[in-house]
Amino acid sequence: MTNNTLKSIFALSLATVLSGCGSTNTATSSGLVLTPVENIDSTPLKISDLTTAEKNNWGHLDLVSDTIPGMSVDKAYTDIIKNKKGTKTIVAVLDSGIDLNHEDLDDVLWTNTKEKAGNGIDDDGNGYIDDIHGYNFLGESYNEQLEYVRMLRLNIGDAATLSKAKTKLDAEYNEALQGKEQYESIYLAVKNADADVKKYLNKDTYTKQDLAGITATDKTMQRNVAILNQMFGIKDTIPEVLDELNNGIKYYTEQVNYNLNKEFNGREPVGDNPYDITDVDYGNGNPMNRVEDESHGTHVAGIIAAERNNGIGVNGVANNVAIMSIRAVPNGDEYDKDIARGIRYAVDNGARIINGSFGKSFSPNAQWVYDAIKYAADNNVLFVHAAGNDGSDLDNPINANFPNDQVNNGPEIADNVITVGALNPKYGSELVASYSNYGKINVDVFAPGTDIYSTYPNNDYEYSPGTSMAAPGVAGVAALVMSQYPSLTAAQVKKIILNSGLPIKTKVVLGKNTGKSASLDEISTSGKIANAYNALVMASKVAAGQIEL
Repeated sequence: MTNNTLKSIFALSLATVLSGCGSTNTATSSGLVLTPVENIDSTPLKISDLTTAEKNNWGHLDLVSDTIPGMSVDKAYTDIIKNKKGTKTIVAVLDSGIDLNHEDLDDVLWTNTKEKAGNGIDDDGNGYIDDIHGYNFLGESYNEQLEYVRMLRLNIGDAATLSKAKTKLDAEYNEALQGKEQYESIYLAVKNADADVKKYLNKDTYTKQDLAGITATDKTMQRNVAILNQMFGIKDTIPEVLDELNNGIKYYTEQVNYNLNKEFNGREPVGDNPYDITDVDYGNGNPMNRVEDESHGTHVAGIIAAERNNGIGVNGVANNVAIMSIRAVPNGDEYDKDIARGIRYAVDNGARIINGSFGKSFSPNAQWVYDAIKYAADNNVLFVHAAGNDGSDLDNPINANFPNDQVNNGPEIADNVITVGALNPKYGSELVASYSNYGKINVDVFAPGTDIYSTYPNNDYEYSPGTSMAAPGVAGVAALVMSQYPSLTAAQVKKIILNSGLPIKTKVVLGKNTGKSASLDEISTSGKIANAYNALVMASKVAAGQIEL
């Protein structure tokens, strides 16, 4: 969809606020460690807050030993991988641009050794000039419309589709305008209250305890204290609250100015016809992020492959990976042509795994992408895709999220796609993130997604939530498996990840409706949460011919 996953989820959660596990493991004969939990409500759960170390690494922790529903990555390294590097595996990050100079990514980049940098010549004859670390299909563009808005601008689609798009645009544009005004109003109220309290206390900074010590006699100060007390429930400091409110304003402003602006043409700087698959003379060999806010691809890359145990930042899931950067996802909806060509570029240049943390509800040239996915399958390349962040059942046709691996809930078009939903770090009924899409047919497995700590541009590190963060966790697990057992096919690795996960049987709350719940096997193909340790155990047996998938 967009590169604003963090901001959109924040906007939803903050608007709501402002308006108002220990267990015993069971080893099976296959060597897999399965969750013993039959009833979450009667199982001891982790009730204390996560420590900073746990927050920064929760997706790598182990449900049995840590009572945190991570993917047992640390356990996999300690008990299985140890010092074994395996075979280097190329993972393509089909996303926004990546900060190629980041301290935690610069040594894990794929390098096209057949290409000479900066000479303006296609040295290796692959059709792409100066593609040293990947390719940039967006040129110098960044901001972009949503697909259905482009379809309205260009009159693409039948009358029924365009009518649906117009109704959607009218509603969402008005919602964005209202959201922008609401955030601006809240920001101004907090800023004014903050200034008044600083003056009253004669302090440049103050704490929640300082605020509690104010005995307000006039209504204005009482209101100020009430506002700021509410803000302290969101963040630890008021400057942090103001920053988050600023993010909300920026999110809605971008929607109004670009994503939902029918008159805006973000593709103009690129110079191609994005609805002509034969128009291929565009883009360049520099897949670097163009602005600091273009952080999505950098964050995703770090989840997969940030340099492990280098004493800085974070550890990626996979230890012997080369990240191929393919810049194809703007600040708005991606074009089908760019995604299709990006997939083919990754396949043709040696990637074994493609991570796609993007999606959209309209896809006028979906067949181009379906054909590219089939091409990847034919060439033994795994495609890991984010399920999307609408809190919706993707099996309902009105909630379509493209690309997918089937048409109208029919048979899979290929056997190389894993669609991933997102988990919270809290094991229990709230295990599945409220924003995560789900679906017995359309979502394969769940993985850690909420507040994942990873790389950000300019040698920074931040938390971000979303299925965009869950997918690269699974891509990292796939890379671990392929690295240790390179003879396995993409289809086998998919089956291993789905079959070896932890099968959570009890009910979890679904979407934004706390009154609706289901077990994981009712809302995903596998009924499981991804587990690196189990995947490696099963992979060893499949590779040795002891298990047939």
